[in-house]
Amino acid sequence: RDLVAFAKKHEIFVLSDLAYSEVYFDDNPPPSVLQVPGAFDVTAEFTSMSKTFSMAGWRMGFAVGNERIIAALTRVKSYLDYGAFTPVQVAATAALNGPQDCIKEVRDIYRKRRDVLVETFGRAGWDIPPPAASMFAWAPLPEKFRDVGSMAFATLMVEKSGVVVSPGVAFGEHGEGYVRIAMVENEQRIRQAARNIRRFLESGVESLHNVVPLANRR
Repeated sequence: RDLVAFAKKHEIFVLSDLAYSEVYFDDNPPPSVLQVPGAFDVTAEFTSMSKTFSMAGWRMGFAVGNERIIAALTRVKSYLDYGAFTPVQVAATAALNGPQDCIKEVRDIYRKRRDVLVETFGRAGWDIPPPAASMFAWAPLPEKFRDVGSMAFATLMVEKSGVVVSPGVAFGEHGEGYVRIAMVENEQRIRQAARNIRRFLESGVESLHNVVPLANRR
């Protein structure tokens, strides 16, 4: 509500990315900004088939919202392309109009992976807040690695544990101190990653001899 009020006051538009709207846990679906009264006056909301229906790479999505924004988007798109490959459009239509059981199945898969990740990484010595939605966990750096920064920590993770994470700073300066973990592997692989991470964390201090803490960098 505050965002919509702010946008109206300053005469700006809100572009909402709701791609993960169906990948939520604990019976807590994320709201749409278009549920706010008056939001259609200043908002366009985008979503994608990639996450809900596992159609990543098919480049299929849609937008709804303010008529002026959608008209402008339509005009821009008309100069850039002529629509998606027809079989992809047919498949997307079938997914939207067909049985929706698969959505809950996908949601349950990611929820189980989340639970395994939080539990096994916690036992390994890395406490990770359980994400309420999406296929990613946003994890603070383990205590002993807080000073080295997310980029150096991610590098050490690859070198010492064989586990790949995305440094938080790659998503902007406010992401420093965190890494993003994708829950795209099955539960067995997540447990394997936790075992590798446990060995890394137990010997991690000795791995810092060639890492310069953020505070000492120029």
